[in-house]
Amino acid sequence: MVYDYIIIGTGIAGLNAARLIPKDKKVLVLCKKSPWDCNTFWAQGGIATAVDEADVPVHIQDTLTAGVNYNDKKAVELLSQKSFKAVRNLIDSGLKFDLNAKGELAFTKEAAHSRNRILHADGDATGRMIHLFLLQECKHEIVTNAVVNDLLIEDNICYGVQFFTSETEQRVVYAHNTIIASGGIGSLYRYHTNSTAIAGEMQGLISHKGLSLKDMEMMQFHPTVVKGTHFARKPLLSEALRGEGAHIVDENGYRFLKEYHEDEELAPRDVVSRSIFDYHKKTGLGVFLSFEMFEKEHFQKRFPNIYANLKDIGYDLPSQRVPISPAFHYAMGGIETTLDAKVKGMKNLYAVGEVACTGVHGANRLASNSLLEGLVFSQIAVEDSLENIFKISQENYTKSIKSYIRNQKIDKDIKNNLRKIMWKTVAIVREPKELEKSLHQINDYLKQDVGRLLFLRLLTAKSILETALKRRESLGAHYIKEN
Repeated sequence: MVYDYIIIGTGIAGLNAARLIPKDKKVLVLCKKSPWDCNTFWAQGGIATAVDEADVPVHIQDTLTAGVNYNDKKAVELLSQKSFKAVRNLIDSGLKFDLNAKGELAFTKEAAHSRNRILHADGDATGRMIHLFLLQECKHEIVTNAVVNDLLIEDNICYGVQFFTSETEQRVVYAHNTIIASGGIGSLYRYHTNSTAIAGEMQGLISHKGLSLKDMEMMQFHPTVVKGTHFARKPLLSEALRGEGAHIVDENGYRFLKEYHEDEELAPRDVVSRSIFDYHKKTGLGVFLSFEMFEKEHFQKRFPNIYANLKDIGYDLPSQRVPISPAFHYAMGGIETTLDAKVKGMKNLYAVGEVACTGVHGANRLASNSLLEGLVFSQIAVEDSLENIFKISQENYTKSIKSYIRNQKIDKDIKNNLRKIMWKTVAIVREPKELEKSLHQINDYLKQDVGRLLFLRLLTAKSILETALKRRESLGAHYIKEN
């Protein structure tokens, strides 16, 4: 049997694509773990949208400014022009965003936006509410614990996917169209805000197939995650907190960001992250997020999940301040795509959401544009596939289908070392000599008999290090330390 579509991933990009594909199509949705093991589910911040036609050029300019004008302007224009209709389509389908006292959509502001244009759902659980809504809307077959290990590619055509169904079992499925929506690379880093299922194997697989990755050095670090917890995935303190008045202070209550940027807490994320990193290194003082300007009742209503989550780990908000540090958050780079969301050079393979590099984010993502990108470009992918109908003939795939070993005994130690290497050398501040050492180490690991999944992760890490080394000057999130 040949499916009409295979979708890899169950975040906003994958599930929105599934929602928009006609019900009479045969669709298989592959999910690496459980459907909620994705970054969309954990997204506290909102979804950006141009508020009206007049706001489109302003939203475009804000996106370009945050991205240090390294963005693909045509992609940014596409994102903004299609933004409100895409969001309105969700609303018309039944998703409820938060309303203000007048019963109108409650637009809020976040860092580097010049006006209020962020929508939230259930206060600080926008991603979760969108995810649950899209999951309910998905009428297609979903296979969980399906870990993709190969794409069947020949002559610029993707014939299908091979995936692990267990530690040793593998399955091959064929499709006329394949949409990659597998998310970013968070688990490559020692400290991150991502779902633990997000580890960048698909980017490595694309590299292995000789296809193009773009801007892999452009990694965004969220400035405000809770410091001191023992797990790798750090609790996030949403950008929206600072957008609505929370302050970053040192242990003496001093708001030191004024020394780094005139916008202080509302400066672009890369600036805030580097400022915290630099200030702590120079002074040795602890850094905190202070909520003293919030009234308790309002805080509990506006940020109910942050309030509850922080209470669980011992903080009483908003009366207590919380120790913070930056952590890996979002990959601006990824699989290079065209404006119709196709993987560059491919006829029927698409990439959408964080796994893709559409060029929208440039060198630094504007807050809350990520959910919007997943929404808009998944719609573009589906529309393109329906307008330009492509059919595979299964018998035309002539390559042998390999059987892979999922994990090897040596993998665990290498994975842990890989996370440390990435955090130490290709994080907030980069030094060329350290990057070279790390690349040498990754190449050594690639020569070892590692499992398939680690092999793909290592290829992704290699691409990040190589592109970081090639970019000799600082740009946006890519910051080179001058010797």
